Amino acid sequence: MKAFSKILYVSTFFALTLSSVSSQTASESTQRRFFGTVSSAMVDEDAMDMSGFAEEDFRRGVQAYYRGAFNDSILQFEKALSYLPNENLILDWLGKAYYRAGIEGTAIQQWQYASDSGYGGLLLKNRIEIVSERRVTGAEDETSLRYTESGSFQGKVGDKLIFSQPISALPNSDGTVWIVAYGSNELIKVDVNGMVLARSRGALNGFDRPMDIIRASDGKLIISERAGNRISVFNETGLFEKSFGSKGRGVGQFIGPQYLAQDSSGNIYVTDFGNARVVVFDSEGNGLFCFGQKNADFKGLKGPTGIAVVDDDVFVADCVTGAIYHFDRAGNYEGLLTPEKTFMRPESMKNWGEFLIVSDSNKIYTVDTLTGSTFENASTGNAPSRITSAIPDINGNILVTDIKSNEVYVMSKMTELVGGLFVQIERVGSDSFPHVQLEVKVENRNRQPIVGLKDENFFISENKVPALEQTLTGAAYVNESADFTLLIDRSLETSENAEALKTAVREISSAMDTQATVRIVSVGSIPTIEYTGNAKGLFQFDPAALRNQPSQNCALDLGIRLAANDLVNAQRKRGIIFLTAGKVGQNAFSKYSLSDLTAYLNNNSISFSVVNLMQGSLAAEISYIVSNTQGDEYYVYRESGLQSVVSDIIHLPSGIYTLSYTSALNTNFGHDFLPVEVEAYLLNKSGRDESGYFAPLQ
Repeated sequence: MKAFSKILYVSTFFALTLSSVSSQTASESTQRRFFGTVSSAMVDEDAMDMSGFAEEDFRRGVQAYYRGAFNDSILQFEKALSYLPNENLILDWLGKAYYRAGIEGTAIQQWQYASDSGYGGLLLKNRIEIVSERRVTGAEDETSLRYTESGSFQGKVGDKLIFSQPISALPNSDGTVWIVAYGSNELIKVDVNGMVLARSRGALNGFDRPMDIIRASDGKLIISERAGNRISVFNETGLFEKSFGSKGRGVGQFIGPQYLAQDSSGNIYVTDFGNARVVVFDSEGNGLFCFGQKNADFKGLKGPTGIAVVDDDVFVADCVTGAIYHFDRAGNYEGLLTPEKTFMRPESMKNWGEFLIVSDSNKIYTVDTLTGSTFENASTGNAPSRITSAIPDINGNILVTDIKSNEVYVMSKMTELVGGLFVQIERVGSDSFPHVQLEVKVENRNRQPIVGLKDENFFISENKVPALEQTLTGAAYVNESADFTLLIDRSLETSENAEALKTAVREISSAMDTQATVRIVSVGSIPTIEYTGNAKGLFQFDPAALRNQPSQNCALDLGIRLAANDLVNAQRKRGIIFLTAGKVGQNAFSKYSLSDLTAYLNNNSISFSVVNLMQGSLAAEISYIVSNTQGDEYYVYRESGLQSVVSDIIHLPSGIYTLSYTSALNTNFGHDFLPVEVEAYLLNKSGRDESGYFAPLQ
């Protein structure tokens, strides 16, 4: 990108050469600083006035953008363009404002105008490409994509042994990973860069060939020990708590336990390789029963390895037959999921939504649990390799343990390695200049937030010169609180379910942090802000107090926009909870399209969840918004209650980071537009953004 001291310039007709100008007014000096070189041969007082007007409107537009007032910033940038129609920097910022406002088609159009004029280079072209792909393709089916290595955590670096023979991995929601090391008999925790954060040697007598690891429904870690013939339980930090199981052929016993799974009731399933069966324990570690032996309906497992439970259907891989077998939770044989000899030597199987991800020698496959169809996602090639486990992580990668090469591979989609990360400078705080704060969002190309980044994953520069005193001061993914807006549907159907609405609001508010801000927006023919305050004020909520009257034509699109507007400047974790009877009127989306609404929510990191006050499916339009944004659907009287609605939103991944640095630039008393660039790195992937700001006027 051009240097910012020369990126705003007057068109050729109004160009002036500074060296030939003998004197300038104060306003002309300001224009030179901001717009760049001019020529005395073409001095035109009206042209200079237009440049000055454009500068002032541009400044106001940038300031409105960083306040989250995107409509205001669009108006200011449009005014600036009316004075300088061909100024590419203004076009770029106008595109940014439209993007944050959710109007992505117009944003792409403005960026394309600037790009066609030679502005922005590959950075702008990449931004146009990513945003365009999101609009056309929507969410990718990650299970049917090809993955390739984007980095690895090596067990040995030089002469230093980090771990030996990694055999299984378990990703965490903060981007860290637990790795079970079979050879060095330990459990280690690493961050996204592969730095070791913690180690556990097991109980007092140590691990005895740990094999697999899963996370129980209560958050505890469960590890099988093959040579020790036991299952060990650890707390969330990796501290040993207890063991259960023993060597033998009875119930609750095994010979060489291997892989693990858990069902919705908390029962733990263990593949017992030595006895060619599956052993089942309850959540406390008491033996329940075994299955998989030969009987009238089933010829018996030969070499059970990987096991997984999907919707309480149990699937077991067999390394001898190369098949995957289907059982119910009671161990009754249901049939073949994949025929024999489908796989060479399958090892672990892990859940991936409705699919299984299967490790097989040097390949990784996904298997549809409904049809049994398989897809090869990745291969380690012809190098010596034995993949023992593969599991998706929070950042959209697949973590692969290779016991033979002594590495844990981080495999990413091929498109991400080519296009890189999507980095956006969303806000610049310069009130305490020269101390500057940046709010940066890091995503992959499919809108998925990248969590777990550290200070060393970022690089800040000013005019391509490294910034001083760079520090990572915050990461939203670790936040344990959020701001919420309850969007209440005032349709006739919802008003008939007033008791359910009262129950939902009271239960949800009781689960909220009383220090967080909660708002109520009711949406009838016109949306209305009903309440702003803390959650305590809603503990006695009564629908009769709502000012907005029930309506047959609820403007849901306007309601969503209003609900989202105040959340733009709220806590970095923020969400809308829509309470509705599940129906929409004919004119519910007459002002804004579904794609524009979901873009507005996504581009401002606002989740959208729905509480259905009636049994039955939601209207297709509502389901579309939920499925294309972060959030989920809940039934008001579901068995587990609505307490988890709040915690589910709080624990959604967030890729927003706060960084600070000390600027070395001269502000010219606050008149100059100051450039800043940020690059984010993660293993072999990277992304970059360029922006700018104004220091306070002096």
